[in-house]
Amino acid sequence: MSRDLSALDDYLDAAGVDGYLIDADSTDADQYYLSGFDAPDPFLTLYDGSVRLLFARSLEYGRAVAESDGETVERFVDYDYAAAVDEHGREDADDVVIARFLDSYGVDAVAVPPRFPLSRADGLREQGIDVRVDRDATVTGVRAVKTDDELDAIRDAQRANEAAMAAAEDLLAGATVEGDRLYHDGEVLTSERVKEEIEVTLLRAGCALDETIVACGRDAADPHDRGSGPLAPDEPIIVDIFPQNKASKYHADMTRTFCVGTPAETLAEWYDLTERAYRAALDAVEPGVTGEAVHDAACDVYENAGLPTLRADDGAETGFIHSTGHGVGLDVHELPSVGPGGAELQPGNVISIEPGLYDPEVGGVRIEDLVAVTEDGYENLTEYPVELVVE
Repeated sequence: MSRDLSALDDYLDAAGVDGYLIDADSTDADQYYLSGFDAPDPFLTLYDGSVRLLFARSLEYGRAVAESDGETVERFVDYDYAAAVDEHGREDADDVVIARFLDSYGVDAVAVPPRFPLSRADGLREQGIDVRVDRDATVTGVRAVKTDDELDAIRDAQRANEAAMAAAEDLLAGATVEGDRLYHDGEVLTSERVKEEIEVTLLRAGCALDETIVACGRDAADPHDRGSGPLAPDEPIIVDIFPQNKASKYHADMTRTFCVGTPAETLAEWYDLTERAYRAALDAVEPGVTGEAVHDAACDVYENAGLPTLRADDGAETGFIHSTGHGVGLDVHELPSVGPGGAELQPGNVISIEPGLYDPEVGGVRIEDLVAVTEDGYENLTEYPVELVVE
């Protein structure tokens, strides 16, 4: 996967350090981004203009040589680890070896991300390494601007996401109404059954997710309620799917709100308002505009209709009670923010646009697309219709 690390080079020069050091496993998106290597156990990545990997054990060595982006790949054993244990004890030997590794590349001072292990930082300082915390999380900021390869990976994940959304909608469209419940093939249609269909569809497309949201009625009034139990007619059903492609590690994100039957008048009004807020936010997206300004465009629609927002009342518990969006990439929630304090958008940013309204008396409504900021506006990476009533 191609990357542009020029901003990281600039940071190292400005900070007056010799390299950037990450100590984490590959679930840490910054670690995976720099190393290009997927491993379940923590390892060290040093960036000093080149990517250099260091493993405590030899277990991952061969695979790292073949698969990682490391220009050098080494192990503790390459730096006399056994002798370090004998001389310093096992507790301090790791830090001694890492200091030797850094010294071999002329690295005396390193920047580390804000969540770098405290014990490791202290240990390296005891070995004479100048460890400085990068409070701006520079690598995370670099990741916010996607290359063409990264955009293609996100597009692929979103196509799989759309297939999963279609599978969910097909289940709802095929449901029958019996009393206050939906049935499918003679069985009560539940949130769990729809999630199962979503997950199976994603697996077949090379994607996976730990959780998804299929929330009906009052459950939908909580933006992060995963939903459970029987689904009901005439109620909002929020389906929010945010899978990760298993090969590329890049995420997608999309939400639709469905209703099987006839939505109540307030629900229909809320849906129309949310679609207007969603389109107003989309229209505001372009390079140089702040994420806060995009959020303001959505808030304006709701507030002009007399509905509460967190912008107008930071204690609001109903109405529009979250930001308009967030960055999406190796993490499903990353920079840039599309909300209060959101910085200027840049070409290559990938963001969600997802306004919504929530109240236990009504339920919830949310519409979410995934878009890429371009040189002159945006590209909508989502190709799925926006409709409330399932037919």
